Amino acid sequence: MHNEQEIEISIKDVKSLMEIYDIEVSSLDGWVPVVDFIEKGDWLEYKLIIEDGREVLVNENHLFETIDGWEYAKNLCDKEYNFLTDSGVQKGIVKMTGNVIPIVDISVGHENQRYYTNGISSHNSGKSLTKTHLAAQVLSQGKNVLYISLEMDEIRIAERIDANLFNIPLETLKSLPKDEYVKKFKNIINKSNGRLIIKEFPPTSVSEIHFRALLNELKLKNNFIPDVLFIDYLSIVASSRMKMSNSTSYSYLKSVAEELRSIAVEFDIPIVTSQQSNRSGINSSDIDESNIAESVGIAFTADAMLALIKTDELDALGQILIKQVKNRYGSLDNPRKFVLGVDYSRMKLYDVEDFAQETIIQDSNPINKFGSESKPDKSKFSGFKI
Repeated sequence: MHNEQEIEISIKDVKSLMEIYDIEVSSLDGWVPVVDFIEKGDWLEYKLIIEDGREVLVNENHLFETIDGWEYAKNLCDKEYNFLTDSGVQKGIVKMTGNVIPIVDISVGHENQRYYTNGISSHNSGKSLTKTHLAAQVLSQGKNVLYISLEMDEIRIAERIDANLFNIPLETLKSLPKDEYVKKFKNIINKSNGRLIIKEFPPTSVSEIHFRALLNELKLKNNFIPDVLFIDYLSIVASSRMKMSNSTSYSYLKSVAEELRSIAVEFDIPIVTSQQSNRSGINSSDIDESNIAESVGIAFTADAMLALIKTDELDALGQILIKQVKNRYGSLDNPRKFVLGVDYSRMKLYDVEDFAQETIIQDSNPINKFGSESKPDKSKFSGFKI
């Protein structure tokens, strides 16, 4: 807690306290700042019980840290695993209770993105950083952005984009005096005429029908036509053609991807969204189409796919590895892999020195560094849809 006051609170109480205090939470990395509070809506309940009797209630996509790396709660069901806790390694087991509960999460300002939940190491919400960074960059180029969130509060999305555009830490943004905020905001407006609209919906409550209606409404009532549509994220979008109860996850999420792509074609706009990796992809230093969680059918539908890969070595350098998994617009080898710097406090990605690329291995061979002779052709990344 702020002013070095240490207390134990429920995670649901973080939201109200963040409005008053600067909050830090205990983790394997020491005390780390809380930068976001996310309400995820209602989900099926999973319960982790460790050997000393402590429990954590989560949803299926919650990540726990085991001695073998990060694992989703849904993949830990009914088998005993060794979990990292504030009192060392402890055995535990995850059970699906059958209850439906509201799920909340926090995001922390540390490159390892982890914190203790009732003393058990957990991974925070981190998927939105790349999309909010890209949204900020599109805005700074004078383009219009529609950002649809099915996981995070509209205000939290706006804060992340503001932190990126203002180039200040999220914690600083929250305490920024109004006149200084207005000054920075006007500076951004003077540099760019891009417009941003953020819409929040409950998870799995909306489909391409709602998105299509929203796009038409914004055009008619607000004279707003987005240049890029961001959707956070694919697996919590509903299908308009299929019911999940009557479908496999493969066919259901493939249907969702196809429906989103139909919007991209109809409205002639790129759609940027994301999907988690499966169990084998979580701790892997190399990811391909087979590592997409729940439905490889998503890869069959997408025009382009980038994998975001984290390792302990890259975390120590404040970097993330990007790999082209699919590209209908050009070669996968221009380049196949590259690294970017990550500033979690400012929700930013940034270019790193050329020599950092030299250590990235592509198909067992070092890739060329980005020099004047070998810069990636940015035109090959233009026009991406979903």
